[in-house]
Amino acid sequence: MSAPTHVRSRSRARLRLSVAGLAASAVLGALVQPAQATGTPAPHDKALQKQLNDLVRTAGGPPGVIALLRQGDRTKAYRAGVADTSTGRPPRPSDHMRIASVAKAFSGAVALRLVDRHKLDLDDTIGELLPSQPAAWHQVSLRQLLSHTSGLPDFSTAPAFLDILREDPRHQFDSRRLLDFIADKELLFPPGSKYEYSNSDNIAVALMAEAVTGQRYERLLDELVYRPLDLRRTSLPEGYRLPKPYLHGYDVTPPAPPEDISEVLGASGVWASGGIVSTPKDLNAFVRAWAGGRGFLKEETRRQQRTFIPGAASEPAGPGVNAGGLAIFRYTTRCGTVYGHTGNFPGYTQLAVGTADGKRALTFSINTQTSKSVKPDLLAKVRAVQEDFVCALLKH
Repeated sequence: MSAPTHVRSRSRARLRLSVAGLAASAVLGALVQPAQATGTPAPHDKALQKQLNDLVRTAGGPPGVIALLRQGDRTKAYRAGVADTSTGRPPRPSDHMRIASVAKAFSGAVALRLVDRHKLDLDDTIGELLPSQPAAWHQVSLRQLLSHTSGLPDFSTAPAFLDILREDPRHQFDSRRLLDFIADKELLFPPGSKYEYSNSDNIAVALMAEAVTGQRYERLLDELVYRPLDLRRTSLPEGYRLPKPYLHGYDVTPPAPPEDISEVLGASGVWASGGIVSTPKDLNAFVRAWAGGRGFLKEETRRQQRTFIPGAASEPAGPGVNAGGLAIFRYTTRCGTVYGHTGNFPGYTQLAVGTADGKRALTFSINTQTSKSVKPDLLAKVRAVQEDFVCALLKH
């Protein structure tokens, strides 16, 4: 079912389709409640809570925010504002939400677990596994795709792709043909010669995983990631609907009231690069395993994963100084180092990080989009708040 004409036309006029995100009047009182968790919830830090309260009161800022800090067997949930401006309901750890480019960490997890099983090799190339792709791309390796050093142009910036979305934001794409939008393009640079974040990379990663297993990517996610980590509320839908309850995503363009764009766009146009839907609780469990690695990846694979490119930032940039590895980023803050991924999509901005031992993790979710090209001033404020939360996470 299509959206009403007036809603669709208004959304098309205001919707920001950011490169990385396509991978895309509220009650703003402070709302605080500990998350359900094992162990005894620790007392909340009033200074951290104040920062979230201030964030939702910022002009053009998110209607709501939720941050989950996991330290050992204790979880603290900080939240402010609302998950739904029409009801005033607060954000909850069990709310579904679009995790945007954090989905790239999931495709990385599928690929690296297949490396562990000797189904894939980091030096496997597009030419070997996906010979129907353009010959100009054949030398690109899985390692270069995972590290965003492939040189593949970004399909989500292709004029034909954007034209389709402008006409019908809920268009049902054949996710496995998304690279067709750039099939006439040469590589932007020789593979391995530089870093450039591209949504095309993780589409190719998923296609490689399908090629060597003969299984659909969605089934591989379930077998290799969801079930081992007990992620019961995480999925990769093809349509535009979100499972209920969900954290509503908003376009916030003052002086107009926030506009709900949660279901304006479908997930088929981002697929393995940004289409996953999860919850703060599930995402926190995932990033503990992804950042910690032990028990989830073999030690040699983990070592390869953590060969970092200095200055290679996720999109949007995470807190502190960023460096890029294989579907994982290192964030060096004033208080220490964490590992994970960020993402942005119309209506959502995400951060998911954990410590190297996997014992501590932070997920930080706001329900509006920000990036280096969409509200950069808001992004700077969000990154500063995220760094303070990382400092709280790393406290002994």
